[in-house]
Amino acid sequence: MLNYDVIVIGASAAGATAALTARKHYPQKSILMVRDVKNVPIPCGIPYIYGTVHDPMKNLIPVDKMMSDNNIDVAVDKVVGINRESKSVSTLSGQEMHYQKLLIATGSKPIVPPFPGVKLENVYAIYKDTDYLAKIDSQLDKTKNLVIIGCGFIGAEMAEECRKKNPELNINVVEMQDHCLKLVYDNEYCELAEKALADQNINLLLNEKVESILGDDKVKGVKLASNKELPADMVILGIGCYANTELASAAGLKIGPTKGIWVNRYMQTIDKDIYACGDCAEKVSFFDRQPSGLKLASIATMEARIAGANLFDPRRVNHGVVGCFSTSLNKKAFAAAGLTAQQATEKGYSIIVGESESVNRHPGLMPGAELLKVKLIFDAGNGVIIGGQAYGASSVGELINAISAFISKQMTAEEIATFQAGTHPALTASPIAYQLVNAAESAVIKNRNARL
Repeated sequence: MLNYDVIVIGASAAGATAALTARKHYPQKSILMVRDVKNVPIPCGIPYIYGTVHDPMKNLIPVDKMMSDNNIDVAVDKVVGINRESKSVSTLSGQEMHYQKLLIATGSKPIVPPFPGVKLENVYAIYKDTDYLAKIDSQLDKTKNLVIIGCGFIGAEMAEECRKKNPELNINVVEMQDHCLKLVYDNEYCELAEKALADQNINLLLNEKVESILGDDKVKGVKLASNKELPADMVILGIGCYANTELASAAGLKIGPTKGIWVNRYMQTIDKDIYACGDCAEKVSFFDRQPSGLKLASIATMEARIAGANLFDPRRVNHGVVGCFSTSLNKKAFAAAGLTAQQATEKGYSIIVGESESVNRHPGLMPGAELLKVKLIFDAGNGVIIGGQAYGASSVGELINAISAFISKQMTAEEIATFQAGTHPALTASPIAYQLVNAAESAVIKNRNARL
């Protein structure tokens, strides 16, 4: 029988971060991480193993070294039960481990819809398992016609990486929304993403629903609700994921409205000695405290830093998820934080939008000069920023983090228009043309004119 102060179940973005955070805040406590896979993929890096990185084994979180360097024990085993009365977990190998505090970070599983034919050979979801991901890689080498179902981040990135792997591959992407990435961007940014994919000879079928997957033993095609049939000797499901709450539910922990483990603002479940974070945990929106289905590594690590710090002494509060996204398609960066204009309107906001675009260097002949476009969304009533989107140069990936910080600190358009931004000819736009400031200034003027 093993006894630990803290047991963490899970070793991906949430589990690893929670264990490391607990060690920093409670240096004298004994900590054990239990994971059920030998290798832990970097979740957001999974699409890139097919075109850019070339090997699932080159896309791993170095969990063992990270834990060893921080005096955290690791067990590669599967937790099959939680006994809340005895404060213990049991594993597949027959071990029983006792805890003072338990942290559940069991992540999520890919959605596999009940399409007829979904269990045919060569139909794949994106499981976080290196052996499984290697099978996808191997099958891509034999594939001529690929259909990807879903054009959110997973679908779009998989399509681009599969194109890199095989320039001759026939790729069709089926999306039920009227735009790709519709849940993240406003239409004009979605259209830029669609062009980025189309320019790589990736065929998008928007406003289309899958009716069935065709074939006998192996997949041969995909039938759409519009009666179109697409040839396919391989199908990849990129529809999203759902919270992995099997252990928590069996232990009698409360499950929330979006089917995640219910937690309070300290990431504590209904059991005061059990915490949860990451994709398996229930979330609420930063903007209205309503349930949110967002599942992102950035959210998982934020929650993990709250949960790990709070285990023995509540020190941090979760104010809800903002949602901060970024991706790269055809060498152009796309990023968003907070609400889109459409989402804000649906939540009842009256909005003011400010936009600015300029080259990301000054003068524009400097090496690396590219267009960088910014859209900021403000509450018209109080001028507080509630969303932002950016497109163009790779620096968009960091720029969106500043926008996310503006949102979380509820900065106003006036404050953003007058904040001091550091600039340099080789690194940023001119201070005169700096996109964040000018987008905010644009919103200030629009709001002022609307009140005249």
